[in-house]
Amino acid sequence: MIVPFLVLIAGAYLLGSVPTAYLVARWRRGIDIRRVGSGNVGLSNVVASGSRWSSLIVMAFDLLKGMVPVYIAQTVHLEIYQQAIVGLAAICGHNWTIFLHFSGGRGILTALGVIFAFAPWLALAMLAVALASLPFRHFALGTLIALVLLPISSWFLSDFFKIDRSLALTVGLAGITVLAVIRRLTAPKTEFWKSVPLRQVLFYRLLFDRDIRDRKAWLARSR
Repeated sequence: MIVPFLVLIAGAYLLGSVPTAYLVARWRRGIDIRRVGSGNVGLSNVVASGSRWSSLIVMAFDLLKGMVPVYIAQTVHLEIYQQAIVGLAAICGHNWTIFLHFSGGRGILTALGVIFAFAPWLALAMLAVALASLPFRHFALGTLIALVLLPISSWFLSDFFKIDRSLALTVGLAGITVLAVIRRLTAPKTEFWKSVPLRQVLFYRLLFDRDIRDRKAWLARSR
C-alpha cells in the first residue's frame, strides 16, 4: 500500500495548496486578500472583508480540502497513522501553499475537515469551543484552546465521542495542534518586530494570532 499512500500524500498537499480565499477574493471582488485586513489567506480575512457569499464558498472548499483526502485514505483501507499523515499533508498544503510562495492561511477549516473525517462529534465539540470565544472577540484564543483540548479529548473522552482510543489517531490530532502553533509563530515579520520585544511578539502570536494586543491597530496596519 506504499504507492497509494505516497500518491495520497502528494495529492492531499496539492489539494490543500489551492488558495481558496485568495482565488475567491480575486474572482468576486478583484482584491488581493493578502493586502487587506489581517493579510491572512483564509476564511477569517474573507469574513472581515465583508463578503458573505465569498465566505461560504471558502468555508465549504477549505473543509473539503481536509475531509476528502482522509475519506479517500479510509476508502482504500490505509492504516490509521497513514490516514493521519494524509490529513496533515492537506493542512500543510493550506498553510504553506506552493502556489503562493509557501505562504498560506492558518489551516483551521482544513484541519476541522480532517478531524470531522475521523471523529464528527469531536470536530463539532472543538468547533463549539472555538465559537464560544466569539462574543469576547478572541476567536484565535478560543481556537488555540480547542486545538490543545483536541488530542486530550480524543484519548480520555474517546467513548464519549464514539471513537476508538487509538494512539495513532491521538498523535495525529496532536500533530494538527503542532502545525497550527508553528504556522502562527512563523508568520511573516511585520513592522511591529522593530518596536515590540520578540518574546512579546511570539506570545501575542501564540494566543491572538497577531503581533500586538491591539486588534484594531493590527487590522489597520499598512502592508
